[in-house]
Amino acid sequence: MSFDSLGLSAEILRAVHEQGYNEPTPIQTKAIPLILEGKDLMAGAQTGTGKTAGFTLPLLQRLSLNPVARKPKSVRALVITPTRELAAQVEQSVETYGRHLPLNSTVIFGGVKINPQITRLRQGVDVLVATPGRLLDHARQKTIDLSQVEILVLDEADRMLDMGFIHDIRKILALLPTKSQRQTLLFSATFSSEIKKLSHQILSHPELVEVARRNATVELIAQRVHPVDKSRKRELLSHMIGSGNWRQVLVFTRTKHGANRLAKQLVIDGLSATAIHGNKSQGARTRALADFKEGRVRVLVATDIAARGLDIDQLPHVVNYELPNVPEDYIHRIGRTGRAGREGEAVSLVSPDESKLLRDIERLLNRQIPSEVLQGYEVNPAARSEPDRKPARHNGRGRSGARQGSRANKPAQTNQPAQSKRRRSSNQGQRSAKPGYSSLADRYLGD
Repeated sequence: MSFDSLGLSAEILRAVHEQGYNEPTPIQTKAIPLILEGKDLMAGAQTGTGKTAGFTLPLLQRLSLNPVARKPKSVRALVITPTRELAAQVEQSVETYGRHLPLNSTVIFGGVKINPQITRLRQGVDVLVATPGRLLDHARQKTIDLSQVEILVLDEADRMLDMGFIHDIRKILALLPTKSQRQTLLFSATFSSEIKKLSHQILSHPELVEVARRNATVELIAQRVHPVDKSRKRELLSHMIGSGNWRQVLVFTRTKHGANRLAKQLVIDGLSATAIHGNKSQGARTRALADFKEGRVRVLVATDIAARGLDIDQLPHVVNYELPNVPEDYIHRIGRTGRAGREGEAVSLVSPDESKLLRDIERLLNRQIPSEVLQGYEVNPAARSEPDRKPARHNGRGRSGARQGSRANKPAQTNQPAQSKRRRSSNQGQRSAKPGYSSLADRYLGD
């Protein structure tokens, strides 16, 4: 099937072909005709398979086929995303695919001055992409009118719930026309019972589109686990990047402080690296992404803020320096590679205290991730014998010295025997099954 067969206008097809796309992805093939018919939609697909174009293309066509005079501060189509980076990415797609249409668009999010946004909204906007918090800021200041919204899109709805935006979403919904008076599209890479409950409240007789099994990861992504002591993770990461001549690597940590510290350590190791997280200014985040995309920086160390919305052409390597606390975030992290039908590699460095997190991820995927112990980086048997322990919260401090001297940082004393028989070195050309760690819950939560 080609894009020409989906019923899109000549202006939109021209923009699509200018981007080098000829064949739609499965989610686009199924979603676009339904949206063009004006139906509400609940759509899910593997990350990196074209969900953004799946709603952007038909949204633009429906607006262009029903031209209306712009009213001051009004919005015709509203796309809500959980992060600034994703918002910017979506608005860029709107501009790209709508370049030959008489429509305007803009993006609003926090971390930047609000006055330029007020100026852009004053004349009215056809397509607005926004994060929830800044959108409500404008609503409170009465610089925006959402009563005329014809199409609402919730992008990465599961992530918005994870980030605690449900109350903001409900406030925004109260400012919109009723669900019977608008078209609502809910797009997400993963679905949960909470998402399905939300869909019943905001969608009107929706169509359900899923093009892959629930919570699946892209098959073109080669996934593997390297068991390693926590104290040697940075050494192993630098070794893999250097020996493998990796030129572009996205590395995920759980905390902002951990991202900063790791980036500095990699620079000391001779690797160009920078960090991106929520405490960085929007300007710093934008520069870091630009440097990484353009090859001026070899390693981008990020928190889960980068797990959504980063569309980097041919990104070959993603590394989980620390496993995420939420198993679904693993899917989104590794989905930064293996995009648009390209192959990619996702490596997870797993220390003994993360064994429970690994099991949770594998349970979600319904599969075992291949594990390989690299020669010279075998896990210390003493580290394997630590007993289960509840996670110790750091109350958002995230500082290296915040917990020094506490029991949470003292090694556990135990007489359990080491389980070294299940460990195999890579020079034998063998891969082990899951490492035989005893379970130890993660000691701190991401900030």
